[in-house]
Amino acid sequence: MKPLSEKIAGVTESATIAISNKAKSMQREGIDVISLSIGEPDFATPQHITDACIDALRRGETHYAPSNGIPELLSAISDKITTENRFPCTPRQVIVACGAKDAIYEACEAVLNPGDETIILTPAWVSYEPCVQIAGGNVVKHAINPKTFQLDDSLLERVNARTKMIIVNSPSNPTGAVFDMKSMKLVADLCSDYDLYAMSDEIYEKMIYGKEHISLASIGDMAQRTITINGFSKAYAMTGWRLGYAAGPKEIIGEMSKVQQHSVSQATTFAMWGGVAALTGDQSCVEEMRKEFDRRRKYVISELNRMGYETAPADGAFYAFVKVSGDDMDVASRWLEKGHVAATPGSAFYAPGWIRLSYAASMEKLKEAMARIRNLR
Repeated sequence: MKPLSEKIAGVTESATIAISNKAKSMQREGIDVISLSIGEPDFATPQHITDACIDALRRGETHYAPSNGIPELLSAISDKITTENRFPCTPRQVIVACGAKDAIYEACEAVLNPGDETIILTPAWVSYEPCVQIAGGNVVKHAINPKTFQLDDSLLERVNARTKMIIVNSPSNPTGAVFDMKSMKLVADLCSDYDLYAMSDEIYEKMIYGKEHISLASIGDMAQRTITINGFSKAYAMTGWRLGYAAGPKEIIGEMSKVQQHSVSQATTFAMWGGVAALTGDQSCVEEMRKEFDRRRKYVISELNRMGYETAPADGAFYAFVKVSGDDMDVASRWLEKGHVAATPGSAFYAPGWIRLSYAASMEKLKEAMARIRNLR
């Protein structure tokens, strides 16, 4: 047999999905595992969104749609970006994808040539590097300031003639940190000075606690060189809908469209009508979920600190990033095998010595999880 793809062989599986699968396997065996390993809101999708999808099914919206997305959703997204994210955006500058992850992959394929370098700010979400690798690019990792969880001038040292793009994620998965204006301007200046593209993953923009969300594309001329990634999974509890989007320069969106046409074709037609309802309907559901996440956040961070754990600033998203003693892989394994609490080792995010806990679970489960972790101390 001829060998399989060396490119794909060099890509690691998703650690978050692997841990989640193991936890589910243990649960099927009858083990009472509390899974805090995956970033999935435990809320039901708001009723008006599911109703819009059901209505679309009933009126026959079950056929092919325009590859970039139905006009109603493209318009709703561009209006939302212009109003909320504060940079100009037209429907022609938007593409709807099968989740934000799909949009990230398509953007990498559209921008990168073989050997082009992309700077990833660590700790970083597990799928950025594989997306860059599959597109033929190389990854250069740069650790953010471990004391402030912000950026500093050391970032300049990572730029060379091969640098093509930088990926920014604020609020951050896994740390929960929110980049301030100084950090964002540093990225903007870097991109402008060295003629770089930027990918700004803003999927957690609605999950912020006491801080301000800043869209990178709203700074200076960054709208001309930034691909803004977002979606519906986190803010609207729509993970299984697989609905995300990207906004950026028309030239890049056009190239992403080619990738989409020859791969997934389009996002699911009737799901897109749910997206329209999400963006144009009552937003109080989003605020209700954010307030509940904030309540859980305060409880989990307080409990972990009380146990003596150091945590990253949990200013956004729904993760507690916990500093542990010893090998984080061993600690996470012990929490799962002995305490029956599933969490993701920081090594998966290029941050050995840390563990990520998701507090997107009920308060009852979080209280039990904290008690189990305390008993393992």
